[in-house]
Amino acid sequence: MDLALLLRGFILGFSIAAVVGPIALLCIRRTLATGFAIGFASGLGAATADATYAALASFGVSALASILIDQRLWLRVIGGAFLVYLGITALRATPAGRATTAQLTGLRIAGAYSSTLALTLSNPMTIMSFAAIFAGIAAGSLVLVGGVFIGSAAWWLVLAGAISRLRSRVTPRHLRLVNIGSGALILAFGVQTLAAGLLQP
Repeated sequence: MDLALLLRGFILGFSIAAVVGPIALLCIRRTLATGFAIGFASGLGAATADATYAALASFGVSALASILIDQRLWLRVIGGAFLVYLGITALRATPAGRATTAQLTGLRIAGAYSSTLALTLSNPMTIMSFAAIFAGIAAGSLVLVGGVFIGSAAWWLVLAGAISRLRSRVTPRHLRLVNIGSGALILAFGVQTLAAGLLQP
């Protein structure tokens, strides 16, 4: 195994995941509301999407990449509409007590994972970023793609772990403020994504 290539992929994955956006807001809100497991599962969905696009870029799967880019209008509309829905849901959410172990069912964890996976995949322009980054860097390397996934997952582990430590200090009033703030920002991201999709030439 090429450890230098793995490290390069790790740094790329960590750096891309650390950009503050709607997925980070979702992860923070879900971690505060329901705990580490749901927050980290949300991050793993994004990490899986990052690795998927990294694989497409690294292995030069141009046909599938072209299809995704050609359908970016509908992907942006669907992704934007889902963000709007999540934003409104967050704004209307009523803070509850901290989640118990019994509440953290496999279905809820799977739902958190799949929702962020779908949201991240709805932005096919991400593959263009990876294609530019991977230019001349060991194309077709599973080690590089694995590094991207590990790096991205590491960021979500750090974020969810740090936020979960704050849960004991968060009151229902604080959580309500988090719901309003994150909901408004997620809604704004959704509107912006919808506008970019509908108004693109």
